[in-house]
Amino acid sequence: MSTTGLNTSTPPFSFASASHVGRVRSVNEDCYIERPDIGLWAVADGMGGHSRGDVASRLVCEALSRLSWAGSALDLLNGVRGTLYDADRELRRQAETLGDGQTVGTTVVVLLIHQDHYACVWAGDSRCYLLREGQLTRITHDHSVVQSMIDQGVLEESGAEQHPLANVVTQALGAPGELELATVHGPLAPGDVLLLCTDGLTRMVAEDDIAAVMNRDGPAGVRALIDAALAAGGRDNVTAVVVAPDGGSHGAGARPPPDDPLDGLDVDGDDTALHRRGSGHA
Repeated sequence: MSTTGLNTSTPPFSFASASHVGRVRSVNEDCYIERPDIGLWAVADGMGGHSRGDVASRLVCEALSRLSWAGSALDLLNGVRGTLYDADRELRRQAETLGDGQTVGTTVVVLLIHQDHYACVWAGDSRCYLLREGQLTRITHDHSVVQSMIDQGVLEESGAEQHPLANVVTQALGAPGELELATVHGPLAPGDVLLLCTDGLTRMVAEDDIAAVMNRDGPAGVRALIDAALAAGGRDNVTAVVVAPDGGSHGAGARPPPDDPLDGLDVDGDDTALHRRGSGHA
């Protein structure tokens, strides 16, 4: 069998995904893709309140689905970023044809796994979490008004969900202003489990409860995460993708491998420390 276009260096994966329209909305504007053949997963959340949010999220996922293994982790990461910038331009073009100042926009979060390392690229408030040794760590940092206020110390985390601007993002594909993608990367340890999700999960279910499900069930818990969001009211579309890079085992971790194939990467945005659980909601 030909391996052209395949990432033959990726570990065995166990993963599961689910999406639900929720209990309030009539259209599911979320979209997700699974590309274990190249070690790529993504979630996009069409911007609620804007026209054609479902079209925007689907366009981004379809663009990412056309990517193939580029020969190295860095090349694939650059391909993802280029694809997202191209999608941003296309969404802006579509908005211009609609007229009336309409926005065709979506958040996005992309997870890449190569050998024993991960990279994450995002815009907006869809998130990526890492579960390691029982502790849930948020590895993305929301692009949102309330997160900026929390970072500046003018808003307490406890008041974020009730803030009138809680749903307003500061970065999204297709949105007004210049797109600035954020990127973070780091090593994986045995037993790690990663979660991609839209805010339909994180605004409905506490991070401690998310961690409990992931610790108990790993990827098999994705349906329980969706059900928890629905039980809490399901006020938004909800999507979750859970990935276990070592084939599904989750539990005790080990020292991460030292050599990161993305070391020296020069990117814009958040590419420094991980953002610990409790760093703020959006």
